[in-house]
Amino acid sequence: MGRYTGPVCRLCRREGTKLYLKGEKCYSTKCPMVTKPAPPGEHGRRRQKPSEYGIQLREKQKVKRYYGLMEKQFHHYYELASRQQGITGENLLRLLETRLDNVVYRLGLASSRREARSLINQGHFKVNGKKVTIPSYLISVGDEIEVKDKSKKSPKFKELRERAEDRTIVPWLSLNPELLKGTVVNLPKRDDIDLDIKEHLIVELYSK
Repeated sequence: MGRYTGPVCRLCRREGTKLYLKGEKCYSTKCPMVTKPAPPGEHGRRRQKPSEYGIQLREKQKVKRYYGLMEKQFHHYYELASRQQGITGENLLRLLETRLDNVVYRLGLASSRREARSLINQGHFKVNGKKVTIPSYLISVGDEIEVKDKSKKSPKFKELRERAEDRTIVPWLSLNPELLKGTVVNLPKRDDIDLDIKEHLIVELYSK
């Protein structure tokens, strides 16, 4: 199955929580999670008691949709996380957080992760001085992410510069809004990830 291309607000309603897939709209009163929070579809308002497997599956689907990943990609990150030292669930979230598209979004240089992927694919960003066009590129401590000089002159990034100045940046990143340049100060800890995720349910699902 290919990547989902339908209305992304349906995904939030299906998971019953905001996934912040539409940028500014997610913070407004026009967000469908505010106006019609019931699951989509004819039978969306029916309440069914989910099974243990159903709860675990929904948690996995929610995290996949947060970060915009396909099943094969997501399972790959789980396999990497399970081979690392430490808690598998926390390792998984750290890997997802250190994807370049997520870092660009966390720095406020894109209004959503989806937009961040598009901008990276178009070649607007450099990592440590070299252009990177792979959204899944994993960053490391000390890496510098910046908008290309030519791209900084575009209306799009002038607008993002204004937004970035007022944005609160996660503690493991730092941003120079004037230069549109961010630095990875540390790898994210579990407490730094402000998403409503129960990662142990995903580990339990894959462990079966």
